[in-house]
Amino acid sequence: MGYRLSGAARAAGHRLHVHDSLGSTNTEALERARAGETGPLWVVARRQEAGRGRRGNAWTSLPGNLAASLLWPVAGVDPDRVATLGFVAGIALAAALDEACGTVPGFSSGAASRSIALKWPNDVVAGGAKLAGILLEAEVLPGGRRAVAVGFGVNVAAAPEGLAYPAIALAALGGGTGPEKVLESLSKHVTEAARLWDGGRNFAGIRARWLARAAGLGSRIGVRTGTETLEGLFDTIDEGGRLVILAPDGTRRTVTAGEVHFGAAATAA
Repeated sequence: MGYRLSGAARAAGHRLHVHDSLGSTNTEALERARAGETGPLWVVARRQEAGRGRRGNAWTSLPGNLAASLLWPVAGVDPDRVATLGFVAGIALAAALDEACGTVPGFSSGAASRSIALKWPNDVVAGGAKLAGILLEAEVLPGGRRAVAVGFGVNVAAAPEGLAYPAIALAALGGGTGPEKVLESLSKHVTEAARLWDGGRNFAGIRARWLARAAGLGSRIGVRTGTETLEGLFDTIDEGGRLVILAPDGTRRTVTAGEVHFGAAATAA
């Protein structure tokens, strides 16, 4: 079957461009923005040659996986709220992946629970292994217009090997569907979550849903920020989406960006 958007997404004005091959769907989305496109526009590649993840890391897109980006209109959105789109994307993607496995929310595979969870800031995990990643990239265009591309990379058919962290694919979790159905479901849930987000005015509603399925909430955590490693308990995320750590001395530390490790791995971070 071919790629298509959900009826809800189409009714909300979303459009879809499908490419056989692209270097990066985010790059293509931002190029469309420079050419005058405002979105919401989905860009999908059947084959992505130069995908990228957070902090300059490469993202491997294997055949049968989903590589998609959404160019989202942010005119009128408070610049401080734009980054919270990552949490909108997270709750939408988790819901779509639940739907792909036939159970909402979460599911079990065999004897072990493989509930889909959200790992701060922009990962989706199952059983502690990375299932999908989200990448937000923003750009100020000539004339002051802003553009934001939200990239989705989902391990649908296969997970890459040789990574520094465990990864898993939807197919290994009993999700007998292809990237086309994942995109259709994702576009539906993004439309619903964006309506709740309300241009950033109701991040509180998004935050509550994100925390309800946050990986490691209340557990020991280590966050490598680049200059230091903070350790403590994962307390919450604040009203701006920043990670809040409860340190051993009882103080709370707020983290804007970093690499998160849980449990025993937290002390090795």
